[in-house]
Amino acid sequence: MKELTIDGTVYVPKSTQKEKAEMFNKMKYVIVRTYSAGVFAGYLEKRTGQEVIVRKVRKLWYWDGAATLAELAVEGVSKPKTCKFPCEVDRIELLQVIEILDCTKKAQESITAVPIWSAKE
Repeated sequence: MKELTIDGTVYVPKSTQKEKAEMFNKMKYVIVRTYSAGVFAGYLEKRTGQEVIVRKVRKLWYWDGAATLAELAVEGVSKPKTCKFPCEVDRIELLQVIEILDCTKKAQESITAVPIWSAKE
């Protein structure tokens, strides 16, 4: 059994949570630029030609404190409060990928630490 639902609440065994964490530890954290959908950061699960599946992904709608995506992938952002990165989604399939950049641990920590931005703000 992978999960149990009681009164609308889903319970997941600790072993399943550990397996999921180990799965993400095996994946690269990347920045993906597409032809027309924008720029995203997350764990690269699968690539087939110009199509990729990315997990635990955030759209990088606007970044501040990095001049290029290459700098963002190496250094992260130096102005996280002015970046606009919406909430994380579990999985996205991106088409027409133009660029995939591996992130350093420093950049990953910087990107994931940016506060969630919403147009409601």
